[in-house]
Amino acid sequence: MSMNNQGRPTTPEETAATASSTFTGNKALQIEEALSFEIGDVERTGVDLPEPNGAPDRLGGLNRNGIGLPGLTEPETMRHFVRLSQKNYAIDMGPFPLGSCTMKHNPRLNEKVARMPGFGDLHPLAPESAAQGALEVIDRLAYWLTELTGMPAVAMSPKAGAHGELCGMVAIKSALEARGDVDKRTRVLAPESAHGTNPATAVQCGFKVDSIPADDTGRVDLAAMKEKLGDDVAGIMVTNPNTCGLFERDIREIADAVHEAGGYFYCDGANFNAIAGKVKPGDLGVDAMHINLHKTFSTPHGGGGPGAGPTVLSEALAPFAPVPFVVREGDKYKLIETRRAAKAEDGEAAQSFGRLTAFHGQMGMFTRALSYMMSHGVDGVKQAAEDAVLNANYVLTRLKAEMSPAFDGYCMHEALFDDSFLKDTGVETIDFAKAMIDEGYHPMTMYFPLVVHGAMLIEPTESESKRELDLFCDALLSLAKRAKSGDEVDAFKAAPVYAPRRRLDETAAARKPVLRWTPAS
Repeated sequence: MSMNNQGRPTTPEETAATASSTFTGNKALQIEEALSFEIGDVERTGVDLPEPNGAPDRLGGLNRNGIGLPGLTEPETMRHFVRLSQKNYAIDMGPFPLGSCTMKHNPRLNEKVARMPGFGDLHPLAPESAAQGALEVIDRLAYWLTELTGMPAVAMSPKAGAHGELCGMVAIKSALEARGDVDKRTRVLAPESAHGTNPATAVQCGFKVDSIPADDTGRVDLAAMKEKLGDDVAGIMVTNPNTCGLFERDIREIADAVHEAGGYFYCDGANFNAIAGKVKPGDLGVDAMHINLHKTFSTPHGGGGPGAGPTVLSEALAPFAPVPFVVREGDKYKLIETRRAAKAEDGEAAQSFGRLTAFHGQMGMFTRALSYMMSHGVDGVKQAAEDAVLNANYVLTRLKAEMSPAFDGYCMHEALFDDSFLKDTGVETIDFAKAMIDEGYHPMTMYFPLVVHGAMLIEPTESESKRELDLFCDALLSLAKRAKSGDEVDAFKAAPVYAPRRRLDETAAARKPVLRWTPAS
C-alpha cells in the first residue's frame, strides 16, 4: 500500500540494510496502516440505529444520503487513528527544533487547570453572574501582560498572532483616522526578514508595504529605514528579537524616528519569549504588539486549533482598543460588549474600533497561560527567557565547528545557519533536513528567513536539558561531517530511509495535488 496510489510511490523500498519481508508489511511496532477508505466500505456503517418511528422530517428536504464515507467498527476506527498518531513527531517524543515557532514543553499543570470544572465546561454565552471566575482570569492575565510589557492596555480577544497583528494595525488606522491623517498615510515599512503575516496584515488594512533591507549584521538597516520615512508613512512593523534570532540594537532609535515622522510602531511579539521579564517593549517605544501565548507562555501550538494573540497597546492607541473587554467594579467583573458602553465607561476605549471577534478570546488558552505565569512567578518568567537564550547560544557554539552561522556574534533565542558548509558537497539543504528524520529528529525550520540562503533556523527553547541538546548537536555534527566527506551523497538523496514513508515528489504534489481519493482501477 502507498499513501497515494495516484502518484509517486512513497512506501519504503527494501534494501540490504532494511530487508525484513513480512506478510503484513508491519515491522514490529511500526505498523503499516492503510487509508480509511481502503480498510472501510462505503456500503456499511459502524453504528446501528433504528429507523425513525413515524417522526416527522424536520430537515426540509435537505437530508443527505450516501455521502461516501467509509464505515468502520469502533475498534477499527480507534486503532486507525492511534496508529496514524504514532507516525507523528511530537514535543513529548523529543526536541522540536523549529526556529521562529517556539515548540516548547507545555507543563501538564496547565492542562489540568484548563480542564477544571467551571473552566472546561463554561459556555461562551453564560451570563456574567455565572462567569465571574472566568472574567477574573481574563482580568488577571491582562494585568500580567501589561506589567510584563510596560503597556497600559491590552486587547484580549485576538485568536492568534496574525489576528493580533490585525488588531494592532486596525487600531493604528483608527488613530490615523481620528486625527484626519488616514488618507495621506498609506505606507507601512517592514523589514525583509519580517514574518509573512506582517505585510499581509498591512495590505489587508489597506496599506502599501515598503520593504526595508537588512544590514550586514542581520538587523534593520537604520540608514535605509530613515530614508524611507515621510509624511505618507503610517507606521513600521518590526519583529524584535527579529527572525534571524537577533536583538535589534537600534530599536529605540527606530521607534523615535518613526514617531517623529508621525507614524506608529507595531512590534511583532512572536519572539517575546526571549526577553520576557528582561525588557519591557513599552520602554522601547512600541505602540502595539501582539503576544503569542503558545510561544511565550506555553499554551498549545499548531494544528489549526485554538490559539490566542493578546495585543498590548500604548497610551496613544489604548482609546481605540476593540470590544469586548473586562472592567472591575468593586468585587465584581463586567464585560463591556459595545462601543457605546465603552464610551460610557469613564472613557476607557472610548474610540474603540469595534468588535474583532464574536467572543472574548480563547478561554482554554487564558487558563493555561495564567497557570504558567503564576507557577513561574516574575523571576521564573525571566529565567525562562534567559535559559532560552543560553540554550540557543550553546547550540550555536557547538554546531559552528562544522556548520556555518549566518551572522557573527551571539544570538538570542534561536540560532540561524546558512548552507555554505554544504557547498560543493552535492548535498542540498533539503537533503540534510531529510537525513535528520532518519536520526529521529524533526528538521529545524528550513529556507526561512528568506534573507539567508539555505537558511536553517534552530530554536531549542528553555525546556531542553543539556543532555538532550548534546545528543541533538552530536547528530547534526555527524551529518555535517558525512555530507562534507563526499562519500554519502546518494545516502543523503535517498533519505529518509527509516521513516514510514519516503520522500515525496513535492513539486508534483504542489502543482498537481490529489484532493479526492478514488479506488484503484
